Amino acid sequence: MSDVITLQNVNKFYDKQTVLDQVSLTVKQGEIVGLIGPSGSGKTTLIKIALGMEISDSGTAEVFETKMPNRELLGQLGYMAQSDALYEQLTAKENLRFYAVMKGINKKEIPAEIERVTKVVDLSDDLSKFVAGYSGGMKRRLSLAISFLGNPPLMILDEPTVGIDPALRRQIWAELKARRDAGQTILITTHVMDEAELVDRVALLLGGKLIANDSPKALEEQYGVPTIEEVFLTAEGAI
Repeated sequence: MSDVITLQNVNKFYDKQTVLDQVSLTVKQGEIVGLIGPSGSGKTTLIKIALGMEISDSGTAEVFETKMPNRELLGQLGYMAQSDALYEQLTAKENLRFYAVMKGINKKEIPAEIERVTKVVDLSDDLSKFVAGYSGGMKRRLSLAISFLGNPPLMILDEPTVGIDPALRRQIWAELKARRDAGQTILITTHVMDEAELVDRVALLLGGKLIANDSPKALEEQYGVPTIEEVFLTAEGAI
């Protein structure tokens, strides 16, 4: 499998605070990597550096063997941020159509594409509603649907299932696994430790350092505990 994301010795500082400390991480084609860690551990900063939204103070970030930032790669990325980037004065369908055009999807294919992605997040019956009237959970689902548009080869999702009920989370994870099996690459952050059990590889950030990077089963065996949640708690207690 080829490397899709390659971060080498990435450092990031804000004022005198070290946010990322010599972090190296590779994400390969056709795998789901779960990035976990407490709030403030550097997860979102790491994602933004991978996307080219922020520049590291030292180290390198490459996507598809191309140094970031690089605007030409944006069409190959599906990104869902922690905060929803939605136009609340528009309907959900209008938001989806706008982003589909921005991603360069053929205009004739846009209606079917909107139908496909909204079915995954269970928003098909709410497309004509203005986003201003959406609940927080519905906005997250719409943002996730937008990231699915066009089947991008790389998806980077920052806390995508916050505010989403358990049944729909299962449906979303089934879609993510299907996309992984089709060769797409997914980097996802989560605070839901049950979800961390579903990824191919867990990358654990603590204090800006990458202290674990392996399959859930391998990490559980390494730490001698039965769950990723206990891996996290054990590792955090050792820092």
